[in-house]
Amino acid sequence: MTEPLADQVVRKIKQADELYHRLMLVVAPAGAGKTTALQDVRERVGAPLININLKLSRRMLDLTERQRSLQLPRLLREIINDAAGEIVLLDNIEILFDVSLKQDPLRLLQGLSRNKTVVAAWNGSVDGDRMTYAVPEHPEYHRYMIRDFLVAS
Repeated sequence: MTEPLADQVVRKIKQADELYHRLMLVVAPAGAGKTTALQDVRERVGAPLININLKLSRRMLDLTERQRSLQLPRLLREIINDAAGEIVLLDNIEILFDVSLKQDPLRLLQGLSRNKTVVAAWNGSVDGDRMTYAVPEHPEYHRYMIRDFLVAS
């Protein structure tokens, strides 16, 4: 029997304290229950659950496209730093993959995870030691080696 996703996340949060990047990605396809698992984790550990698409898009409304790509890292850092506690749960992070913003989503998340434990829902899949976002033909496709962070899937 496989371990429920929320149980994996709670167990691995403790392991994240030992890493340079205190980052854990909850990797699964859309509709697989990542949001429900993060809501369960929020109840158990008392960490805030932040809808990144909503918070970030509100802060970028009055910015030009160029300003958005330049200010996104700072805006994201402010959102995370404003959250109470040492653990923050991030859901709906798709805006970070927007091609027009010219960002490396994993690098952004790793940078944020130096000061807080960051647990983020990641729409994608795990294949051995690699993790993907989207499919190869999609403009937002990314593929990464799994190292220096934890994965629950």
